[in-house]
Amino acid sequence: MTLSQALPDSTAAIGVIGGSGFYELFDNAETVPLTTPYGSPSGAVTIGEVHGRRVAFLPRHGSGHSVPAHRINYRANLWALRQLGVRQVLAPCAVGSLDPAIGPGSILVPDQVVDRTQGRVSTFYDHGAVHVSFADPYCPVGCAAVDKAGAALGDPPRLGGTMVVIQGPRFSSRAESQWYAAAGWTVVNMTGMPEAVLARELAQCYTPIALVTDVDAGVDAGESVTQTGVFETFARNIGRLRELVFRTIDELPADQNCTCGQALDGVVPSLPLPGGPFRAG
Repeated sequence: MTLSQALPDSTAAIGVIGGSGFYELFDNAETVPLTTPYGSPSGAVTIGEVHGRRVAFLPRHGSGHSVPAHRINYRANLWALRQLGVRQVLAPCAVGSLDPAIGPGSILVPDQVVDRTQGRVSTFYDHGAVHVSFADPYCPVGCAAVDKAGAALGDPPRLGGTMVVIQGPRFSSRAESQWYAAAGWTVVNMTGMPEAVLARELAQCYTPIALVTDVDAGVDAGESVTQTGVFETFARNIGRLRELVFRTIDELPADQNCTCGQALDGVVPSLPLPGGPFRAG
């Protein structure tokens, strides 16, 4: 179902893409079946209200983590959210720390990204000259909202740092972890790209909210990363993360008042975007 076929109230300006262990957001929500030119999104998209604001939720890995990081249909996910009118995307995710001082349970809002993935389709634009700016990959307004929300909850996130995104599904070798840490990068993740750049290509705000689940192999001597440990840490902290997401939604401005919405200004997209161009207000 496309946006034009959707029910009149099946729209939301804010979207949340849930990561590992974050498979639902609302107790009572409307499921909106969606298809896109790129196929179906990872899982059912639901729309509900958070403190009076309509929010769309999409599980990045599908229900019960059925889709691994390297098989996620990132283009379908972001396109589906834009079909619903989503301008601001909050992206909670699990990360490994490359700094022993940033331990499990920490919440980080990075400001830079390094893409080490291979073979993932990372653009909507296969024709024409469509080059979006990506020097600052994340929305400054969204990041500020997460900071303000965490401070209000007495649980402020750590701001800044670089997230390196690896291909997966395996975890890093010790040598790779040591390499990433030596480069000065902060956390490692498997899903942050191409998700962030695809949002930018759709002129959406994109804000990562990274929950540290482990200290990466090679950084903490003698330790290694396990799937069980990662999932257990995420499960222990899902309540905190959900509360932070809810409070951040409160703090987000009603309008897209940052440069993210101007990403396509002066560019002629080589395909029609769902809903047309975003405009201020």
